[in-house]
Amino acid sequence: MDMLWSGWGDPARATPLPDTVIGLLRDLLGVEPCAAEPVALGEVAVPEPRLASAAHRALVEALGGEDQVRTDPETRIRHTRGKSTPDLLRIRHGDVTDIPAAVLFPAGHDEVLAVLRVCAEQRLPVVPFGGGTSVVGGLAPGRQGTFVALDLRRMDALLALDPVSRTATLQPGLRAPQAEALLAGHGFTLGHFPQSYEWATLGGFAATRSSGQASAGYGRFDEMVLSLTLATPEGTLDTGRAPRSAAGPDLRQLVLGSEGAFGVITSVTVRIRPLPQARLYEGWRFDSFEEGAAALRRLAQDGPRPTVLRLSDETETLVGLAQPDAIGSGTPQSAGCTAVAGYEGTEEDTAYRREKAAAVLRACGGTPLGEEPGRRWAHGRYSAPYLRDSLLDAGALAETLETATFWSRIPGLYTAVRDALTTTLTEAGTPPLVMCHISHVYENGASLYFTVVSAQGDGDPVAHWTRAKHAANEAILAAGGTISHHHGVGTDHRDWYVREAGPLGADALRAVKRRLDPAGVLNPGVLLPAD
Repeated sequence: MDMLWSGWGDPARATPLPDTVIGLLRDLLGVEPCAAEPVALGEVAVPEPRLASAAHRALVEALGGEDQVRTDPETRIRHTRGKSTPDLLRIRHGDVTDIPAAVLFPAGHDEVLAVLRVCAEQRLPVVPFGGGTSVVGGLAPGRQGTFVALDLRRMDALLALDPVSRTATLQPGLRAPQAEALLAGHGFTLGHFPQSYEWATLGGFAATRSSGQASAGYGRFDEMVLSLTLATPEGTLDTGRAPRSAAGPDLRQLVLGSEGAFGVITSVTVRIRPLPQARLYEGWRFDSFEEGAAALRRLAQDGPRPTVLRLSDETETLVGLAQPDAIGSGTPQSAGCTAVAGYEGTEEDTAYRREKAAAVLRACGGTPLGEEPGRRWAHGRYSAPYLRDSLLDAGALAETLETATFWSRIPGLYTAVRDALTTTLTEAGTPPLVMCHISHVYENGASLYFTVVSAQGDGDPVAHWTRAKHAANEAILAAGGTISHHHGVGTDHRDWYVREAGPLGADALRAVKRRLDPAGVLNPGVLLPAD
């Protein structure tokens, strides 16, 4: 099943906002209904594919048939950009100015290599496409012109499983639920559950350094990767021969987070864990975000660390965004901040960590709320993108952004980003609601994940949001944060990533790209500016 072409996920799960919420948006934020309905799929004016006949013939030969080189309008529309709010605003208005000329469906590593060689020879940009869930402009090349999308969905196999070493080798086109089902058949789990879980792919997780909602217990995806294979126009790069090595710099780290700019990941070997015997999630209340963050830091640094550990600030708690399925239900929200602690593992280990962590949370000022808030969070943890679609339908602007830093800088970073968003949008005549949560914790720091809701403003809502996003990016760098913790770089963060990496670091990455992709056809403009 494909995602909704003009929104998120399964169209059957789209839910309109309750009238009470629409009224609050109008009264508190000045949100008005959109002047025009989104265009229908059949109404989108799709330009003829500008693919040279020689390139088309070579791609058909590389993939073994015409049916794997699709140029029909619907397939091309469904591979246009990703799922950021600007992406959705543009596609809802029928804007397909950067639509691919064709969509390619390789069946394996050798076919990917063949396609990349053709694209290099023809000087034809190629954009790897997994689940299509990018929210940072990672699926549209940075320069206009003809390009093709490389959809990896046919590469969806579990290639090997080693129960002794607890490793699994999987192809990149596997969606996360498929991967979990295959692993569960052998008694294992990957334990990677980001908000995009239902639609994102294993290759996308590696290419963007994804982080799942259970990262406190299972780790980030890049920490799970033991080896991977990369197809490039210049050949194959194999990385990783052992769990750890002193044999020079780790080339895995060069590929992880490279977002298709250096090559196409065609297989990934990951660490797996036994399926948990027990899962339990519970809620806690803290008087303030500062107090709750201190409690999370205690657990992250001194343990015992829950599998899931997250904290909503006062605004997110009040609105109820920590439990998206409860929004508009009339469920009263307690004052202060809500935290969710979750435990997965053996019955014995889960009970032990829950008891010891509860003692720490109480000592830090936490009040237990029981299992109901945790269950509601677990039930609705993949619902927020659907809520964003409903907000767009109602005429609101809704978007997210995230960052990370060291514990000592968390308060300053939190304030700087909130102020930048609030000031920029208020000065533009659309005072926003800015919410935040901590959702990934480490011994030395944590991530901050912001959600912004406002009116769309007069004229161009994409430009309206872009000004606020740029202000937030500037605030992140000035306050010592990283430009992205888990969404990736894409084109939206590229210029700030180059500044974060520094001139010498950016030049080193350009040198890598020139060696692996001398024709510059791999996702140009993503991660690094196009030449």
